[in-house]
Parts: sequence; structure tokens; C-alpha cells
Amino acid sequence: MNAAGLMHESRPASPSLHLFRSAEGDHLFLPDGSRLYDIDAATRDVLADPAGHVEQALARLGLNPHAAAPMDAVQDPPIRSLSLAVSQACNLSCGYCYAQGGSFGAPARQMSWPVAEQAIRTLFAEAPVGSRVVVAFLGGEPLIHRGLIRQATTFAAELSEHTGVRVGFSLTSNGTLVREDDGEFFERHGFAVTISMDGTPERHNQLRVFADGRPTYRRIEENIAPLLRMQKRMQISARVTVTPENLNLRASLDHLLGLGFHSAGFAPMLASPSGRLQLEPRHFETMLEQMTGCGGEFVRRTVARERYAFSNLTEALRQLHRGAHRPYPCGAGASYLGVSASGDFTACHRFVEDPLGAMGSLASGLDRDRQNLWLRERHVDTQEPCRACWARYLCGGGCHHEVLHRGRVACDYIRGWLQYCLLTYVKLQREAPWYFGSHV
Repeated sequence: MNAAGLMHESRPASPSLHLFRSAEGDHLFLPDGSRLYDIDAATRDVLADPAGHVEQALARLGLNPHAAAPMDAVQDPPIRSLSLAVSQACNLSCGYCYAQGGSFGAPARQMSWPVAEQAIRTLFAEAPVGSRVVVAFLGGEPLIHRGLIRQATTFAAELSEHTGVRVGFSLTSNGTLVREDDGEFFERHGFAVTISMDGTPERHNQLRVFADGRPTYRRIEENIAPLLRMQKRMQISARVTVTPENLNLRASLDHLLGLGFHSAGFAPMLASPSGRLQLEPRHFETMLEQMTGCGGEFVRRTVARERYAFSNLTEALRQLHRGAHRPYPCGAGASYLGVSASGDFTACHRFVEDPLGAMGSLASGLDRDRQNLWLRERHVDTQEPCRACWARYLCGGGCHHEVLHRGRVACDYIRGWLQYCLLTYVKLQREAPWYFGSHV
């Protein structure tokens, strides 16, 4: 099925169920708990009848559309992950940057050690013995402040030993400042490292340049090569920001996986501060066509028992197999918070210096009233048109930052992609059932 067909077939007909057809037959998807069933044509006709009573029809089949536990808004969630904006500055000048050149529209600044120390102590203070917390380093470009990253990592690792709270680390970098000894440090502490690369050399150099306009691809490729060779405990992934200028996704994915990345994936640019290089409605059908092309290669390789680490699809398959049922798109504003260089709490790393995501500060404490209001307002069942959409508990309502700054411009694309993921899940259950035991 092409992209236009996926978008058409995935349009919401009922908030309680979604019907779709694959080469294997007819299927029923129930949003609550992401439950998936094979059905016969007669059952499909009954459930598709717009004049029918869907819940009664499901009850006759022995199915409860509300089988999952009710999802009230989260209240006073414990902090389990903090992203530290250790450097609100950057050495690149990417035209679409949500961080506005790394400074988030404020004067460039670096996080001090007292702020980092207090943030990490706050994270560990709320965690029970045996639980796991995550410290993420972002910017701007975080490796501008390499010394603080290493000091904070060492401190968190020591706290982990003393408290019995396990800790994980992640870092997102543009790759231009990475050194081989960084790789040794990341490997020692088991970092998840994400390198921002926008595809093939030509496309990447169109979009990601140094502040003086020089291209960056060659520098990044040389810098990350030692890390890609040494990754064992650490994992090095690539993230491509998709703009109208780099929509040839299959070429990008093959190129990046060929370099040796553990995985690679795509994120559409939906809300650029300047409006430049963000995707418009006319681009989404092309992007979906490209995403499903990558998915087709993933299926081919998987059936042949070859690895093809297309992270968008592997994560979607994992969520479906686990029965994803989430009222939010991620942990932002709940168990995951950002910390600005000056020590302000934000809903996530994208809301640094943004009053829409302000959540208090390390100095004054987390503003629980503001946080709980945010979680009530952002709950997917309170959102329009989300509450009437079959995909709401897979999507979670979309990235908070993008929705608040641009609205829901990509719903047709997202539903079309999820329709494709459902079709792929059904296909792999038939042709490669072992995948879900060994990989999911």
C-alpha cells in the first residue's frame, strides 16, 4: 500500500477500535492495551457498520474495549531522568535548530558545577534502592563543556555505588568535537550516544554547517570512526532531522548504518523557531513513502535474519508487542525533566528558556502545582482531536513542544506510519515470529 493509501485507510472511524486489512486477512486493533486480533470478513462487516453499536458488538465477541486500567493524569511523579543543558552554546549554525543556535534565545552560557551537582543529588534523592535513573547531557553542543560532563558522570557513578540506585548515561552531540578519549570514557560508563547527522555527505553539508559556513561531514566522520569501532557497552546511534532538503531517507539510512552506527532513525522537523526548513503538509506523503521504503528493506532483511537497525520501526514493533497504552508521548514534564544551565527545571530539553515548559528551579524546588496542571492539560484524553483517534495511546498526542508551538500538523502522517507498523507486525508474526522472541 502506498503512502496515500495508508493515510486514507488510517483515518479515524471510531475511538474504540481500528479495522485494517493485510495480505493475511482482516484485523481488529483495540487502542486500550494495543490489542490486535485476526477476524473474519463477517465480523469486520459488523464492526464497520456505522449504524452499529460498537461496544455491544465487541461484547458479543467477548472483547472489552476498555480492558486496560483507566489512565488518570499523572500526579506528583518521581523524577527518574534529568537532561542537563551543560552548554547553552553551539559551534554549528543549523537553520532549523529548535535551540536557536544552542542558546535557546538567551545569552550563551555554561552550566556550573554547583548546578550540575545539585541536579544529580536531586535525581538520586527521589530514587529507591534498586531503581534506575538516567543522566542525559545535551546542549547546544554539550562537548563544549567536556570537563563538566566527565565530572558529573563520575559523581553520579559514585552516588550509584553508595546508594544502590543504578544509573545510566546518555549524550546527544553534533559530533564535531568528539575525541577518541571521549569514546573510551563513554565506553567505560556505558553511554547511549546520539550523533546528529542529516544523511549522506552532500545532504548533511547542506543542512549542518559550522558557524562560519564550513561543511561538517568530513570532520564528524573522522571523529566518530574510533567510537564506532570500540562500541560494546556504549551504543552510538544516528539521528536524522528530516527537512524538505533531505527527504531521500533510504539513502540516508543505508549510508549511516554502513558507517557502523548501532541504529539510525528519523525525526521530522515540525516546529522550527524561524519557520525555515520545517515540513509542510505537502511533504508528509513523501516522507511516509520514504519511511515505508526503509521499512520494506527492514522486513526483507529481518526475514533473511540480517540486522537492519531502523530504529523508528524497531521501537514501534516493540511498543505494539508490549501492548503500549500511554496517555503521553514521552516522560516529558513527568518522570523526565530538563535542567537549564542556570538551574531552571523545564518540561524537557526542548523547553529550556521557554516559559511554556517552566517547572520551577533547583533553587526554589520543582513546582508541583505547575507540573500537575501540565500533566492534566497534556493528557491525550483531554486533547482534540486526539480523544476520538484510534492511534491516541500509541502516539500519546504528539511531541509537547511541537504541538504547543505549531499544532498537530502531522496527524495523517503519524497515523499512516502506525498503520504501516501494524501491517508490518502482522507480516513478521507470520514470516519471522522468532524476531519477537530474540529482539523484542
